[in-house]
Amino acid sequence: MEGRRTILIVEDEPQLRGMLERYLRKEGYQVESTASGSGLRSIMARSKVDLVILDLILPDADGIELAKHLREGLNTNLGIIMLTGKGDEVDRIVGLEVGADDYVTKPFSLREFLARVKSVMRRVGDGASRARTPKIAEVVRFERWEFDLLRRRLVDPEQKEVTLTPGEFSLLKVFVENPGQVLSRELLLDQTRGFGSDSLDRTIDVQVNRLRQKLEIDPKNPRILKTVRGGGYIFAVNLT
Repeated sequence: MEGRRTILIVEDEPQLRGMLERYLRKEGYQVESTASGSGLRSIMARSKVDLVILDLILPDADGIELAKHLREGLNTNLGIIMLTGKGDEVDRIVGLEVGADDYVTKPFSLREFLARVKSVMRRVGDGASRARTPKIAEVVRFERWEFDLLRRRLVDPEQKEVTLTPGEFSLLKVFVENPGQVLSRELLLDQTRGFGSDSLDRTIDVQVNRLRQKLEIDPKNPRILKTVRGGGYIFAVNLT
C-alpha cells in the first residue's frame, strides 16, 4: 500500500519542515524528519526509507554531496527530490546529474509538491508486485544489452548489471516502448513526471545524458539515444 511507505524530510527551516511533515502524514505516508546531514545518515542507517526530500543547502552538509552519497549507497531504488531556491538552476542540474529524481523550487504549492512526491513514488515501485503490465515483452534486448522491465534490471554486453535510478529506469522504459519514434521533451516529461510539467524543464536532458553515460560507447556521439534537433530524442536501434 503506497500510504505505508516512508518519506524522510531533510530541511533546516523548522516551519517548512513541520508543514511538510504534517501534510504528508495527512496523506497517509510514514514520515521522519531531520534538520541536518548527520541526522539523515543516522535515520538512513536505522530505517527503511522509500523517498528522501532533501534541501539543497543544510547547515552541516551540501545537499548535492548528500544526494551523491545516497545514490551510491546500497538502496539503488531510493527516490530523491531536491528542494531548491529560484536562483539555484546550476545546482538543480548538478543535483539531477548526481542522481536526484526530481526537484521542487521554493516557494511551491503543496499540491505541486504532492504531485511530485506521488510521481517519484510511482517510479520507485518495488519490483513486480507494483509493476504495471508492460506494453512490450518483459525483457527486451538491444545492441547486446538486456533490459528487464519487471525486475528493473539492465545488463550490459559483458553481462554486468548496470544500476539505474528510478528516474533513469522510467525514461529508458518510455524509450524502449517507443523505438524509432521521435519523442519530444514535453512528452517525455509527461510520461515520467506527470502531465503539466514545465516544457523548459531540463530534467529530461540531464537524465538522457546520464543514460548515455551508461549505454553508449561514446556518449558524445550516441548511437542508441539520439538527439533530433527541434524534435527531442529517439531510441535509434532495433529491439530483439
